[in-house]
Amino acid sequence: MSLNPSSANAQQKREKTKNAIIFVLAAGLIASSGYLVLSEKRSAETIQVKEVKIASLVGEKSELQGNFDASLARLDSMSAANGLLQKEISSKNDEISKVKTEIRTILNKKDASQKELARARTLISDLNGKITTLEGEVIRLAKANEELTTEKNNLITDKENLSQNLTATVKVKEELEQKVDVASTLNASNINITPVNVKKSGKEIVSAKASKVDKLLVSFSVDNRIIQNGSTDVYVLVLGPDGKPLTNGETGTFLTREEGEKQFTAKLPIELETAKKQNVEFSFAPGNFQQGNYRIQIYQNGFLIGEGVRPLRKGGLFS
Repeated sequence: MSLNPSSANAQQKREKTKNAIIFVLAAGLIASSGYLVLSEKRSAETIQVKEVKIASLVGEKSELQGNFDASLARLDSMSAANGLLQKEISSKNDEISKVKTEIRTILNKKDASQKELARARTLISDLNGKITTLEGEVIRLAKANEELTTEKNNLITDKENLSQNLTATVKVKEELEQKVDVASTLNASNINITPVNVKKSGKEIVSAKASKVDKLLVSFSVDNRIIQNGSTDVYVLVLGPDGKPLTNGETGTFLTREEGEKQFTAKLPIELETAKKQNVEFSFAPGNFQQGNYRIQIYQNGFLIGEGVRPLRKGGLFS
């Protein structure tokens, strides 16, 4: 059966409309697909950029953490190894602690920003600068300490040398003083011992008979060419025939250099002049004289400087 013209036109119109709708839907679908593909691509790129940025931040943070740990290790090592800097580090401890706290706060943040990491980098750089300054101070103080130690050791050596020299000087001085002391001892010469009989008239005559002798007159000379002007004591010791010391009304002892302490018969003060002889006299009257030898010993400065012997007999004259 054939369609009339009006029906055919309607049919064609419907076909065109249908095709147009299909075309529009297809175009829309294509556009939607393209948009989705483009959107997905852009999202992937954004994610990739973020991932790269995150990776960069993580890497920077890790690098900063490593730098910070290295700085702390330098600081700890320096503090432990150098007692010289304890006072210096202690005085800066509050400042350094604040810097370390701020750096740790930034590095411990999971989502630290680029600006915060930049701040941490600056702080770590400043901290390293302070540590470098302290390390330079360590070197300076260590050198100064070494110089002080060397100087101290030199002073100790000098002191020991001075002490040894002083000891040697004192010893030499003592030896010289001893030599001078010994050398300044007097010399006794011209020793005379005269037994005297005193008559009732007061006249004195030399007697050889022990029973007639009333006193012994002792005379001698002393001198020394280097002794200084001044006074000194001369001790005279009279020994009887029995070898025992005799007294003359005066008693006392004196010290000798070789024989220890001795009892003296007479102590005679003498005024001396350098290199000039001085004559000395004294008399000894014990009361009764015995037959035998009477020994006279003269001491000065602890040394025996002269002696003489006078025998007394029953009769006869002294020659």
